[in-house]
This record gives sequence, structure tokens and C-alpha cells, in this order.
Amino acid sequence: MKKKSKTGARVLVAMSGGVDSSVAAALLMEQGYEPVGVTMKVWAGREERSDGCCSLSSIEDARRVAAKLGVPHYVMNVKEEFFGKVIKKFASEYLAGRTPNPCVDCNRHLKFGLLMGKARELGCKYVATGHYARIIKERNGPGLFLAKAKDGNKDQSYVLYSLSNALLQKVLFPLGNLTKPEVREKARALGLLVAEKEESQEICFVEDNDYAGFISRNFKVRPRPGDIVSPEGVLLGKHNGVMNYTIGQRRGLGLSSKEPLYVLNIDAKKNLLVAGAKELGFSKSFTVKELALNMKGGRKAKVKIAAKIRYKHKEQPATLVLSGKKGIVEFKKPQWAITPGQIAVFYQGSKVVGGGVIEKQAPNLKRQIPNRSKKDKSQNRF
Repeated sequence: MKKKSKTGARVLVAMSGGVDSSVAAALLMEQGYEPVGVTMKVWAGREERSDGCCSLSSIEDARRVAAKLGVPHYVMNVKEEFFGKVIKKFASEYLAGRTPNPCVDCNRHLKFGLLMGKARELGCKYVATGHYARIIKERNGPGLFLAKAKDGNKDQSYVLYSLSNALLQKVLFPLGNLTKPEVREKARALGLLVAEKEESQEICFVEDNDYAGFISRNFKVRPRPGDIVSPEGVLLGKHNGVMNYTIGQRRGLGLSSKEPLYVLNIDAKKNLLVAGAKELGFSKSFTVKELALNMKGGRKAKVKIAAKIRYKHKEQPATLVLSGKKGIVEFKKPQWAITPGQIAVFYQGSKVVGGGVIEKQAPNLKRQIPNRSKKDKSQNRF
């Protein structure tokens, strides 16, 4: 859906300094809007990445693009909020043996949280980003729906699942009907300096994907070695701290075996990993918490959906059974490495109809934490 523009309608554009948000701002100008660029300063310190989203160089790129387009540009210091809402949760989840998605939290709390307040302060009617997603309205529907982008390889609806109907009324996604090559071509035609800029594939505040090292340095937490056991409870080896692992991981276990072994379960309280054959890492169902739903016909007890359990996962046919504030997702076919802490997003066709945080996999006796007589202290927390 394309919202009707009014000449002079002001739009706060979240400009990260990349090609996507830069072209988004340019397209809005062509559609008759009045863009106002805002770049968030999210992280500081010796570990700040020089090439990441919202780094010092990216802020400068955003400023130069705004000058090229002739639009005002502001830098918004959100370091304190980013630390409290994104980084601290990121660390605590890994220490608890779960695998979070900080991009989802950044979008929820900052890009479509704090920036909404900044938009009102600047007299802007909408907030726009360079995300690849669309907003649609169905006939006789309850309102607006978030939907997949035209470019399936770049679709980012997964990380935006929590946007409510009320927020969708105030959001613009100018790139939803474009492909990445089309966006780059538009940037070249406009003479934007970021036209060929490479994308950052890593978490913006972690260098070289060293999550455990980042947590250790910034939260003064020492990884505590513990046991790796088989599903039967047989000692296989030692791990170097549960925050170094995630469900489905194979590399880094340091185990000798005739067949490849994978992390099947993590118990941070017992400081224990369960490792086993790959076939034991498949499951047909899981519980999901912190639900955000936007379903035609209201909240039903049982809904047919397609569920996506991580960003690069292809959504699969499933049934969502609602129970209070939680739900149970039951796949038609078993899925690999359903991971607590990750986000599950629910689709009906191209529409996003909800999502939530994966709480736990369905019970599977072959991969559960074995009962062991040896007691162990819980993982250090901050």
C-alpha cells in the first residue's frame, strides 16, 4: 500500500548512512514528501565498529547524502537507550543459554519507538526507513498489514513483525516494491556517494561475530567451563562457557566422534551442554511467548499459518494454538534447531499476522538435559 502524500508532509527518515535509507529519502522527495534525516548514535567505546550501522563513518555518510538531497539532518544520541534495551538484553540472553535477535529489539524500541517521539518533536507525520517490506490493506480487513517485500532475497518483514496496526498507520517503507539492484541503480542515477557501499552482515556492535568476547569485556563476565554430555548423560568433554554456544552448533565443540555432534540443549543453571547426532535436533513444535498478533477475524484459538523460526529460515506450514498470553506452534514437518530466544514470525501468504519469542521446544526425551547427581552453580549473571 502506498499512503497518499500531501505536498509538504514531513517524514522522519531513519538514515543509517547506507544505500537503502539514502534512496528511501530520495524517493520520498519524488513522491511529494518533505524528508527530515535522523541518524541514531547507538554505541560508543573502543569496540565501536568503524564500518557498522550508525558508526562514525556511517553518520558522516548520512550527513553528506542529506546535504546532496538538500534535506535537514540530525544526529540523535540514543546510546543509553540502546545499551539498556538492546545490548544488555543481548548479553543476559546469551548468559541464560538463549540466542536473541538484537535487530528485532533495536527496531521495536528505537527505530519505531524513540524515533516516533522524535518525529512528533520535529513535526513529522510519518517515520520512514530503508527496510525491504510493504504495508498493505485488504478489502474488508481490520486495518493494515505488514507484508513481504517484492525482493524475496532482501525481505525484512521478519524483523518488523511487532509493528502494531496503529504504528503501521504512521510508517512508510519506500523500498518495499523494489529490488536491491534497482535501489543501487537509483542511487547511481542520483549520484549518491553510497551507491556502491557494501552492506554490513554482522551485528553492528560486535566485531567479528565474537559474541562471547564482547560480553566478557563489556560485562566483566568470565566464561565458566562445564560438561558436555550425551543425551544419555555420558560425559563427552568440556565446554568453555554456555554463552559460546547456540542450539544446532557443530563447530567449536572440540569433541572426537565417529559422527558429527551438534548442540541439542543448553542448561545455563547447570552449566551443561547436551550434544548428539543431527537427527535429534529436529522438532515439530515449540512454545512461543510475548505474542504480537494482527489477524483478520480476531484472535482465534487455532490458526493455520506458516512459521519462520529465524531470519534465514524458509517459513513452513504450521498451526498456531493460542493459550492465554502464549502459543504453541505445531509444524507439519519437523524443523531443525528450534532455538529458545530466537523470534518466530507467522505468515499467511505474504502477510505478517504475528510473532513472538521462542520459549522452548516440545519435550523430546532423547535430547533433554539428563538428570545428574552432581550439582552445579548457575552461570554467572550481571
